[in-house]
Amino acid sequence: MYDAILYPTDGSDGSEAAFDHVRALASRFDATVHVFYAIDEGTVGLEGAAGQDHDDSPGLGAAQPETSPGLGKSHLRAEEFREQLAENGEAFVENTAERLADVATVTAVRHGNPHEAILEYAEGNDIDVVVMGTHGKTGVERYLLGSVTEKVVRLSDVPVVTVRGDEAGP
Repeated sequence: MYDAILYPTDGSDGSEAAFDHVRALASRFDATVHVFYAIDEGTVGLEGAAGQDHDDSPGLGAAQPETSPGLGKSHLRAEEFREQLAENGEAFVENTAERLADVATVTAVRHGNPHEAILEYAEGNDIDVVVMGTHGKTGVERYLLGSVTEKVVRLSDVPVVTVRGDEAGP
């Protein structure tokens, strides 16, 4: 039934709650788990910083510390930060895959809007089911903060299993 399971994770309680479900489904169906991490560059300010040089801009360039990526630094500084995010993401998915020791795994890190990256990956890799956590937010809080999981559920062409962050494993 399921040959390829997509497990988008960000290390949150919600995605960790889904971990046991992913392992159980993969074991039950002898499926490959695609451990996936999306780097949302928009939330760290790279979209505006990449390709822009603010070094001679009075409020942005002069007062920034050397370790501050993006604001006030050159395109090179933003690229270095982008590379560091990718390296951290790779290490994270590799560590998560190692925790699935008895399950076949594939790891992937993509840059972009998380729900779009998840959906694109699912479509491009013949994913049969997506298993992901939720943060358990409801009402106004959910609408104000948005929900990657909710968007994936609404837009996915394949089934999506959601696991609340406060749920125990199967």
